[in-house]
Amino acid sequence: MKKKIKAFFRSNPGARYKAREIADLLDIKDEHEYAKLKVFLHSLEMESFLNRVGKRYQMLQTEDNLIGPIQIFNEGEYGFVVMKDKKIKDVFIPEKYLGTAFDKDVVEISLLPRHRGKSLEGQVLRIIERKRSEITGILKKSKSFYFVDPDDGMVHRDIYISHDKIGKAKVGDKVVVSGIIWTDHHLNPEGIISEVIGKAGTHDAELHALAIEFNLPFRFDKKTLDEADKIEDKISAEEISLRLDLRNEKIFTIDPDTAKDYDDAVSISVLENGNYYVGIHIADVGHYLDFNSSLYKEAKERGNSVYFVGKVIPMLPEKLSNNICSLVPGKDRLTYSVFAEISPKGKLVEYEIKKTVINSKRRFTYKEVQRIIEGEKGDFEDEIRMMHDFSTMLRNKRAKEGSINFSTPDIEFELDDKGVPLNIKLSVSDSSHNLIEEFMLLANRIVAEHFYKFFRKPGISFIFRVHDLPDKEKLEQFSVFTRSLGFSFNPNGGKLSKKFQDLFKQVEGSGEESLINEIAIRSMAKAVYSNENIGHFGLGFKFYSHFTSPIRRFPDLIVHKLLHHYGKQISPILSSRDIEQICEYSSERERTAASAERMSVKIKQSEYLKDHIGEIFDAVISGFAGFGMFVQLKNTLAEGLIRYRSIQNDFYIIDEKNYRIYGEDTGKEYRLGDSVKVKLLRADPLKREIDFALLD
Repeated sequence: MKKKIKAFFRSNPGARYKAREIADLLDIKDEHEYAKLKVFLHSLEMESFLNRVGKRYQMLQTEDNLIGPIQIFNEGEYGFVVMKDKKIKDVFIPEKYLGTAFDKDVVEISLLPRHRGKSLEGQVLRIIERKRSEITGILKKSKSFYFVDPDDGMVHRDIYISHDKIGKAKVGDKVVVSGIIWTDHHLNPEGIISEVIGKAGTHDAELHALAIEFNLPFRFDKKTLDEADKIEDKISAEEISLRLDLRNEKIFTIDPDTAKDYDDAVSISVLENGNYYVGIHIADVGHYLDFNSSLYKEAKERGNSVYFVGKVIPMLPEKLSNNICSLVPGKDRLTYSVFAEISPKGKLVEYEIKKTVINSKRRFTYKEVQRIIEGEKGDFEDEIRMMHDFSTMLRNKRAKEGSINFSTPDIEFELDDKGVPLNIKLSVSDSSHNLIEEFMLLANRIVAEHFYKFFRKPGISFIFRVHDLPDKEKLEQFSVFTRSLGFSFNPNGGKLSKKFQDLFKQVEGSGEESLINEIAIRSMAKAVYSNENIGHFGLGFKFYSHFTSPIRRFPDLIVHKLLHHYGKQISPILSSRDIEQICEYSSERERTAASAERMSVKIKQSEYLKDHIGEIFDAVISGFAGFGMFVQLKNTLAEGLIRYRSIQNDFYIIDEKNYRIYGEDTGKEYRLGDSVKVKLLRADPLKREIDFALLD
């Protein structure tokens, strides 16, 4: 019967069946034979030939199922391999079976015999693809040999460096290791020092190392820089004659204090009929970048600018990003403008999209605009207050139509001239931020609708910014979580976006507000770029694109080029496949940049906290793992670990379903979102680790 069952599943790979269905298909009618069938199904599950999901069985051991990327956690204590077949859960890899895998490598695994109640476990057989060609770390020396201690805790082994492979590096330097060879897990990997970044712990060295770790190009090649240098700063009279000349209009920029690349400017007036007439003027980067230029190819490769704490890795060379394309005040600049006539109730009456030339009359910071909104005198105060009224009207209208406004606090660092953090404070979006956001959302929405209305036809593609509906299972989990904190969120029945809005009103001002917003975002699909429009759930828009940041986002640059070309003739300028690849790659680079930026923040948080060892902080429990629980400080949003073994009074067990841990003997529980007091034990910016003790 065992052979019969195996043959059945081999002829039906990927299919799932209940035991009774298998019996019917194998023509097993006798109850005694049916009992034997169930015994053998269980046996094949224990042998990892079958995987059981609920009451259904599915064949597990197919070649495709045994290959996937590995994620290594807690400095090599364990890992998970993500299966290609999404119907099969990730496979747990114990420490002793990780082999020579680094985090993110694509590996081939074999499955271990399965024990009742345990998840799938496996061991790494071989490395299919190394995802890292370079690793950064600190050069150290033992009595008899050199080694590099990796920055990334997921690279869980020191890298041995022979005496003749250290080059000019000195002990304590931050270095790049390449040519890494690791064939025996009983021994450490070996490598060659290919670059000395600088002294470990210094601002520039750490950021350079972070860029290498995340495969972010840190420098422009000579050809790209030469191309940028040849671009004339002065705009020709001929070019101006081809554009709508707005140089005498009241147009200005509003940006953060530290911004240097100003890619959007705004204007507003009221027409005789009482309607608003607004302009959103975006740097015309596409004018300077031909498809076959090195500048274009470099921007495409980078995908976006990356904003580290105290340092920017730009998508374009500084001459373009901070000068020629930046809408600095008092300088003539080429722009691509969206003009819109909007009724006082927010209805779009008509619009135009035109190539323009502007001369910004003022560079405002958010803080300056906020003070004017709150009543202070200032330049263009009438226009700014009018913009505030207009943007408030648009924001309220969006909310009524289903747009979800997440309230996620950010943090600002005060750095000294060496990049050392002196202070960290929370910043929340205020009216000045909302003002600019509404102008940009309006332009992005108009551009997407314009393409769909006038240019859409077979073979003609565009780049949309899309956001899919949340996964039902994640929504149910989020609902359980919010109820555990005493709030109401039922994802079933009624308009989902309205339910999120109601929840955010409930939690506004509470200690759990930041955490619930964060978990809500995690529960949703990620917004991505796509040449297929499915709408934007979070914003509640049927059509949406990215048009407003071409200095720092490659998809925006492509949208500019597509719109301009389609406006002259509706023919392919890039193939549908080209645009699809740009969307996929840009989405991947965006995720990478976000991860690198988060790590930059974590490094600076730990650097700041290292001078506060022993101090007491208010925190919120933000997550649980097998080895400890994570807490987030309320005043700096820094996240660190409390190891379970440091909680002396009991042995704690994770209850994942109810987002809590509880003591085996005492029953004492800690839930996600609970407020706790913690003591800072350790902050290591080089290892990017923060440890706390629970004071409860």
